[in-house]
Amino acid sequence: MFDIDGTILDLRHLTAHVLLDFDRSRRTEHFRGLVADDITHHEDRIEDILESLDVPLEIRMDVVDFYRGNLWTREAMLAASRPFEGVFGVIRWFQVQPRTSVVLNTGRAHRLREDTLESLNVIAAAYRVRFTPGSLFTAPDDGDVPSSKVAAIAEMRRRGLRVVAVVDNEPENLEAMAAADPHGEVLFLHADTVFESQRLHHDRLVAGREYRLRDLVPERTFPGRVEFVWHGVNDAKNLARFLSSDVRWAEVDVRHDPIGRLTLRHDGFDETPWHRTEALLHAGDAVRRLADSGRSVKLDLKEGASTVSEVIDLVDRAGLTDDRLWFNAELATLGRRRFQALRARFPRAVISCPVDFLVPILLASPAAADHLLAMLSAWGISRLSFLWGPPVPRLIDRLEARGWQVNLYGIPDLEAFLHASLLLPTSVTADFNFPEWRYFGHGSGAEGAVHELASRLG
Repeated sequence: MFDIDGTILDLRHLTAHVLLDFDRSRRTEHFRGLVADDITHHEDRIEDILESLDVPLEIRMDVVDFYRGNLWTREAMLAASRPFEGVFGVIRWFQVQPRTSVVLNTGRAHRLREDTLESLNVIAAAYRVRFTPGSLFTAPDDGDVPSSKVAAIAEMRRRGLRVVAVVDNEPENLEAMAAADPHGEVLFLHADTVFESQRLHHDRLVAGREYRLRDLVPERTFPGRVEFVWHGVNDAKNLARFLSSDVRWAEVDVRHDPIGRLTLRHDGFDETPWHRTEALLHAGDAVRRLADSGRSVKLDLKEGASTVSEVIDLVDRAGLTDDRLWFNAELATLGRRRFQALRARFPRAVISCPVDFLVPILLASPAAADHLLAMLSAWGISRLSFLWGPPVPRLIDRLEARGWQVNLYGIPDLEAFLHASLLLPTSVTADFNFPEWRYFGHGSGAEGAVHELASRLG
């Protein structure tokens, strides 16, 4: 059970929005430059907020009246509701667990019920989270909030559900709910943000200020439907680390070295020249080792020309079947003809390309994006790769509805990896440099030769 205000949503943003709206409506500048971090009091304590901001005494009553009349409007909630970092990832984690539900238990009044559900779902959609009307408990319009929260727990138990944890930012709410749980079945978590009631030091409460998936999610319980790809298995050390893991897919970057051999290297030899001590891993040797280990191989083709035909010969010699093969390349690197040649030769393999250019088109002009997607499908491409970032969650639903598989790449750390994986794309490609889970991948070696030489020179 999650409270909303001060627990899921950072109400400082809503407070700042309404105060700036006062300036907009009055054509004044009393709140010029105001940001959420400037709000240091609970949203209900508007007089204290104005005092802390040194707002002139003569306008305070006008501001108070405006603020109270506009704080909980539908427009303000839709425009200015902001979640605390990481909270929707935690909620998503619980929602995808078997036999587990997330319920909202808020102190907001019944009259705000529909607007609350709508505004929260607008934000939550970016994290593939959705709340149903049956998962929202609100308080009587002029009622006792702690009592209504206790009643919500009782109602969930009447439905045959066990309440295992409650998250709330108001100590008095937590105290009331803990008092109604004499057998100690519930874990009570205090979201130590901005709150109004007196802080408690209670042996039933655990307090914290951050929502971090890496502290919550055990490695072995991750969603099984997501394919994980170890990025940049381009050298002997990374290959050994990959083979000692239980990750299925290895991504290797394939290009010709200056004397014409297929080798594994991210950077071109023009942009990052080789040196006499650089130990290149030959593509044939590496792919054969991966094939013999029973793993699957994602070949990122860095060149066109003869590379495609040589790679086809290489995987044939290694005995890799289509279900263990994945080809990836930039559109301009292979072009239509070579993508189609790969598809004809390996009809059941994954063939992908990075299409970050498609993000604004898909969001702004879906019809235009559909024309491009039809072209990519005709080329034989079956999976689309997107750089991890804020727009990505909104894309997955849209692309899956069109029958596309999605790969996410450029994942910077374990926390981002967990959030990306919980969106349940088809695959996630990462360096697997996650010491917390005892993974020590070091990436593709982009500019690796330069960094290695610099380290040797001190």
